[in-house]
Amino acid sequence: MKTQKVWFITGASRGFGFEIAKAALAAGDQVVATVRKRVQDLEAALENHSNLRVVVLDVTQTAQVAAGVAQAVEHFGRIDVLVNNAGYGFLGAFEEATEEEIKTQYETNVFGLLRVTQAVLPHMRQQGSGHIINFSSLFGYQATIPGFGLYASTKFAVEGISEGLALEVNPLGIQVTALAPGLFSTDFLSGDSYVLGARVLEAYAPTAGLTRSAAGQIHGHQPGDPAKLAQVVLQLAASATAPVHLPVGKDAVASFRAKVETMTAEVSEWESIAVSTDRNNQPVA
Repeated sequence: MKTQKVWFITGASRGFGFEIAKAALAAGDQVVATVRKRVQDLEAALENHSNLRVVVLDVTQTAQVAAGVAQAVEHFGRIDVLVNNAGYGFLGAFEEATEEEIKTQYETNVFGLLRVTQAVLPHMRQQGSGHIINFSSLFGYQATIPGFGLYASTKFAVEGISEGLALEVNPLGIQVTALAPGLFSTDFLSGDSYVLGARVLEAYAPTAGLTRSAAGQIHGHQPGDPAKLAQVVLQLAASATAPVHLPVGKDAVASFRAKVETMTAEVSEWESIAVSTDRNNQPVA
């Protein structure tokens, strides 16, 4: 008999978060879906499901995070699966980005994820179980598109946070997975889910500038189906031995393998120099 799970999903108003919430409800689970505004819109989109609780939560606001997690536990009694999905992309070259733009990107994609995770962990520890699924990206393996390097750096951080966290909480019965989707037909490239840098430098016209011009044209032609990704997430949450890193989509798997091959080739080329730094004839402490 299937055990009913309680999901806590950030950024559930659309895209991956919405599809995961819909799939979890269809599977008979209970869902706490977070939005920054328009609670009733999401409730209606999910047909006012009896197993649904929508709460207002901005991951950059510590008080809202604490209140949202408290509401979830009060309403459903526990949290079994945390999906850290809230985030957005910044498009612009590193030199073009202002300090405020950089801080805002990290505040949402990295510190927001940490805030929510720290708020949920005490409950999972008390239960002795749980699964934290952190949304990364194929850009978390390779920064392959100029102009999305800053965004990619936040997803590299998500990969590292997930790996380090897994070492600490696996012995407590809590699993952690960094889920790295490729390009899916969500709103990410629609102009509503990424932010263009305010400053544009002509020197970057052939790199970040080209991406800035082409991003909108890619929207609607991404190969991935978000509903199918949601089913992968459900399978992941049901696994007793979930991976710490999981690329999803042919492009994400290819990006992961290309990164491994590139790093292996670079290290091999420089290995004789890289290993020449040890002190000679020194006893091991």
